[in-house]
Order: sequence, then C-alpha cells, then structure tokens
Amino acid sequence: MNKKPNIQLQYEGFLNTPNLWKTNPFQGLYQFEIPPVVITSYDEIIPSKIRLGKLVERFVYHEFHLHKSIHIIAENLQVIEEKLTLGEIDCLLRYLNDLIHLEISYKFYLYDKKSGDSEIDRWIGPNRKDSLAQKISKIKNKQFPILFHKETHRILNKLDIRVSEINQMVYFKAQLFVPFPIKTVELPEVNNECIKGFYLRKSELNQFNDYVFHIPSKMDWLIDVNDQVGWINYKEFSTSLRDHLENERSPLCWLKDSKGNIRKFFVVWW
Repeated sequence: MNKKPNIQLQYEGFLNTPNLWKTNPFQGLYQFEIPPVVITSYDEIIPSKIRLGKLVERFVYHEFHLHKSIHIIAENLQVIEEKLTLGEIDCLLRYLNDLIHLEISYKFYLYDKKSGDSEIDRWIGPNRKDSLAQKISKIKNKQFPILFHKETHRILNKLDIRVSEINQMVYFKAQLFVPFPIKTVELPEVNNECIKGFYLRKSELNQFNDYVFHIPSKMDWLIDVNDQVGWINYKEFSTSLRDHLENERSPLCWLKDSKGNIRKFFVVWW
C-alpha cells in the first residue's frame, strides 16, 4: 500500500474530528451541523509556511465546496476602518435558506480539575495559555459583534445583504485529553467522542519504557494515529522531549505498545 501524503492525512484527520458539542445551544453558541462528506483526495496547494488554524480553515472551505447545499459568499472577510483592521469574519455562507456568519475553531484541550469550578473552566490549552472558557468569551464578545460594526454593514450592503437576515454560528471541532491514569470521568458538557487520549508529566513516563514513540510536527497533530511513521525508543524519546519541556511547550506524542496499540497523549511541562 502506498503511503498517503501528510496533507491528505491531515485533511482526513480534520474530517474525522467530531464537533465539540452535540446539543445546541452550548454556552449560548450554536454549532453548524452538516452531513459528513465522502473523503476524497485533497489536491489543493498549501503554502509551506502556514499556521495550523489557517490550514484548518482551508480544509473547512474545501469541505463546504463539496456540499451542494452550501454557497460560500465570503471567506476571511476583513473589516477595516481608516486602515485599522477591526476584525475578520471567518465565513459568510448560505446553507439551504439560511444566511450564516460562521466562526471556525479547531482546538486541543486538556481537562484540569484545578483550573476552575466548572467543566468549561477546566478545559485548558496544552501550554495553559488559553482555555475553552476564554475562547467562548472571545467568540461572544469580539468575533460575533464585528458583524454589527458600521464598516461591516457597508460591506454587506454592497453584497445586498441585511445584517438582520444573518444567523451567527460556530464550526467548532476539538481533540480532548484527560489526565493519566484514565478514569471514568463525567463530562456532560462536551461531546465525549472528542476524547482522543491522555496527558501526563515527564516524571510519569517511566512506566512506558518498553513502548516506542513518535512526536509529530504541529501540523500533524490533526492526523489520526497510524503505524506508517518513524518510531523511536524510550531513551531517544526522553532526549527529544527535553527541548520542548525546557521551553515550556507541551508536545503531542504517540505511543505504541508491544501489541501494536497506538494512543495519542501530551507530555506537559507544568
């Protein structure tokens, strides 16, 4: 079997990632739900230097173009006033009979009981620099309100669109990770199908010293685990981790046991 190129695996991993919640609304936000597409070859050219968030947006637009019921009106619509960028509307589209302002998000969150009193507060980024609660607040208080700015009205008038006709929604996918050792955790707020693995500290790694490991690049965090990668032993893995952890970066890693079972996990520096 020929090995698939990374961009294809990244695209398939994106498509296979579930939405962060199933029941609308969630914290006042409505998830944009569409039927899954048949996975085809991804043949668009991607710049060599592109951030993960922008890559995800490319995948989203590609997916939407495969839906006959979706008509994209504008992508990455910048709102500018007197040469100052006020914000950006990720996507303006028509789906069936609805006009939708859509904000796109793809996140990796770790569940930390010490981070707050509610489940929403406890989902944090791998480096503790962001959280689900902060992202929800940003969407509600910064990204959605840009639709109602006078400059946005001016842009929409040229498109013959009234703001009052537009619904605001999100397309929010995520991979979630729970503390090791994995225990039965009640996580009713989120879609538990998003749980892709666990996280631990370097001091807890020695129990896996007979496993083999892989540290994917940031862009490959999207990829579903598979055996078509270069594996390294525990000693090599520990050495490779040092740079990440000393620079306060929590890498996403894969491990494989003697039976061939593969799991995703984060090694956290904090």
